[in-house]
Amino acid sequence: MLILAVDTSGKNGSLALARFNDGAEQILQLVPIEGGTFSAQLIPQITALLETCGLSKQDIDGFAVVSGPGSFTGLRVGLAVIKGLAEVLQKPIAAVSLLEAIARGEAQMDGRVIAALDAGRGEVYVGRFEFQGNSLRSAQEEVRTLASVAEEVDGYRIVTPDSKLADAFTRANLKIRVSAQPRADVVARLGYEQMRLGNTLSPESLDASYIRSSGAEMKKSAQ
Repeated sequence: MLILAVDTSGKNGSLALARFNDGAEQILQLVPIEGGTFSAQLIPQITALLETCGLSKQDIDGFAVVSGPGSFTGLRVGLAVIKGLAEVLQKPIAAVSLLEAIARGEAQMDGRVIAALDAGRGEVYVGRFEFQGNSLRSAQEEVRTLASVAEEVDGYRIVTPDSKLADAFTRANLKIRVSAQPRADVVARLGYEQMRLGNTLSPESLDASYIRSSGAEMKKSAQ
């Protein structure tokens, strides 16, 4: 199975083309995308990526894309491109949580992990994950204050790719590890796992997961 993976959730993004065959994984190419250029560069970069690997769009078997949380604009760009490609090619989509991608890098076969990202306004995106073996047993994602997270960390390892957020956790006397920002190759791997389980979406049902609505959406709902 050939999967094209896209992450445009952060300041910078990435693309990956990965092939999976009976559990064997081959990352054909991983391409970084500079922040602020997603709308202009995403489609040309996908085209160049396929050409470099000697493949065409028709060779793609499925798509994996980060659906959130993250930048409102960045997520919309990435999702729009994947929706368009999946619609034309009639291929499945796997939506991947950025928080789960972060937690997966920390989970060493077993255990409970909290993945954290800065949500602004003094709040934190929190994903609580429990792994057994290489399987995800439970997941809960929400927006919390740092103080409330601190009250419920027993038994969890905490990880974040945000060094400033890590400093805030440290000041609150919480032990936290700073991880690398997940790349599109990790997104491809998680997307493949979801596809094997049949957890796929159509272009019409794919949407961003902000956990918390944008300011514009909240104003609209209040009217």
